[in-house]
Amino acid sequence: MANGFIHSYETFGSVDGPGVRFVLFLQGCKMRCLYCHNPDTWKTGIGEVKSAREVLDFALRYRSYWGEQGGITVSGGEPLLQMDFMLEFFTLAKQEGIHTTIDTAAQPFSRRETFLPKFQALMDVTDLVLLDLKHIDDAKHRVLTKHSNEAILDCARYLDEIGKPVWIRHVLVPEYTDNDADLKKLSDFIATLKNVQKVEVLPYHTFGEYKWKELGIEYTLAGIEPPSHEREENAKKILRVKSYD
Repeated sequence: MANGFIHSYETFGSVDGPGVRFVLFLQGCKMRCLYCHNPDTWKTGIGEVKSAREVLDFALRYRSYWGEQGGITVSGGEPLLQMDFMLEFFTLAKQEGIHTTIDTAAQPFSRRETFLPKFQALMDVTDLVLLDLKHIDDAKHRVLTKHSNEAILDCARYLDEIGKPVWIRHVLVPEYTDNDADLKKLSDFIATLKNVQKVEVLPYHTFGEYKWKELGIEYTLAGIEPPSHEREENAKKILRVKSYD
């Protein structure tokens, strides 16, 4: 039996996958995105400790709201840092006939024998992956997240190889991720993938800035405003968002 380190729950989620969803946020993430609105999820090995069965039983209380399209989404933090819990949780969920979605930045992804077999097993009980592609340029990705994007892009390719349905998510941050040339490169990369069902442009917001201050962490993007409607529409056009709807 695998326990998970839980950060929080959202019982009526409407933006993290199809339909109405129970959203589970796991604790722990190794990336340090400059715009992260949940820096309180970064630390590993802390949080509410629950078994997969306990979490599923809690989620099932809200099943009547999900309808035909809804289900369960696991986000974070980074869910792939708790693979044993994820595998047991989604296995139990599929036994209940529940649609399962994972929201991941895929930074831990690897094709090594120590990771890939377990990831393959997890994908067998995952219906949809929400994949966060934060920046197509590796050097700029390192500035933005403190990590390379190599493993993330390889995960995107692997998901394409196995035909796993994917929604691509890109956070649009003025001065960081809204450069037209970079957006075009990202669009070209996405176009090589046959499994992408949808592309989402998520406008940067400052809702989580207060958490940085509460944690005593300097908020590097202080003064950066959310993108204008025009820049958001421009990104959607370049990333061909409508062509995936």
